[in-house]
Amino acid sequence: MMDLLSRVSVDPNICHGTACIAGTRIPISVILDNLSEGMTKEEILESYPSLKKQDIDAALAYAALLAKERQIAIEPGV
Repeated sequence: MMDLLSRVSVDPNICHGTACIAGTRIPISVILDNLSEGMTKEEILESYPSLKKQDIDAALAYAALLAKERQIAIEPGV
């Protein structure tokens, strides 16, 4: 997992410190939003040619790490 996380960058001078794929200005949240909307990895890679498959895996690994650290209460039916 650490290899994947090395693909994630948080730099206050890039995208206001939003977690991005290293070497790009593509926020992790954009990748996750696309996945949650049902886009396949292949469709995301077509939409963002600078990304690699490992970058999408890194976004998922980053999200999994955040989910372990924080819980958000979700109301039933929301």
